[in-house]
Amino acid sequence: MGSDDSKIEIYTIGFTQKKAEVFFNFIKSSGIKTLIDVRLNNVSQLAGFAKRDDLKFFLNELCKTEYIHLPDLAPTKDILDSYKKKEISWEKYEDKFLNLMAKRNIERTVQATLLEKGCLLCSEHEPHLCHRRLVVDYLNENSELNLKVKHLY
Repeated sequence: MGSDDSKIEIYTIGFTQKKAEVFFNFIKSSGIKTLIDVRLNNVSQLAGFAKRDDLKFFLNELCKTEYIHLPDLAPTKDILDSYKKKEISWEKYEDKFLNLMAKRNIERTVQATLLEKGCLLCSEHEPHLCHRRLVVDYLNENSELNLKVKHLY
């Protein structure tokens, strides 16, 4: 492991249970350069201010933050649905998603420059039972990125 100086600062955030004001203040005050949307579906009517086109506009206008959608960092619909329907446990979901990231070789495709002062976005309020935390854990275990994560919630 390198020193703290060589760590890449990355953040994660979920949009549920947050008013737009709180959400965008988190992004702005943290100095997020790029919001990396890791949701499978980024245009759902349930997303409110976090729908793709609205989010892209607000991030640029309010925070001068770029927006990118990286569905390769999202679970498949089958994995997500199985978990939501309680057909599989969190532990099984975690295992399936970690294997999926390994199959996709995300450690080879995700750019360090994209992650620096980046923020992974998902819908879950807290990171504990959310795949955005698993993405960071996976990258720390399977790459030389040395990510220092801060969850915003």
